[in-house]
Amino acid sequence: MQDFTLVFNYIAYLLPAILVGIIAYYFFKGHTANEEGRRRYLVQKEAQKNILPMRLQAYERFTLFLERIAPNQLLIRVAPFSEDVDDYERLLTKSIEQEFEHNIAQQIYITNNSWNMINAAKNATIQIIRQTAMNEKVDTANKLRETIISHFMDDTSPSQKALLYLKKEVGELF
Repeated sequence: MQDFTLVFNYIAYLLPAILVGIIAYYFFKGHTANEEGRRRYLVQKEAQKNILPMRLQAYERFTLFLERIAPNQLLIRVAPFSEDVDDYERLLTKSIEQEFEHNIAQQIYITNNSWNMINAAKNATIQIIRQTAMNEKVDTANKLRETIISHFMDDTSPSQKALLYLKKEVGELF
């Protein structure tokens, strides 16, 4: 019986210590998680301050890219050097590809949806140029220019659609 009383006394002394230990453990675990969250928030806030200007610059560069590959702008800027349709088609395509390659590194600062829209606009513009060049009625470089410009008098260009999407996305940043 005396052994039972001794064990009971030990348990009576240990039970509050165990309870205090468990409470302290959960308190410090919660406190540590809260501090980690606060630190992560501060790091993210600081990174956002540095990254936002880079992201905006990337959107600006892609806006310029989309403006430069818009068929009306492209055809004014890139004049044919001969009357050969195939040569002019290659020149226009090369100009678009060079513009694209010049800005390709900026893709890491924009969303995947924006990147896909920009890529689709570039490919659609090239495809329209190629399809128009294959038209049998188009027999000179100047006729190619006229046909493409008249096509986009009534229709919205792929680059304009992508540009509207970029503007919407930049508006969501603020």
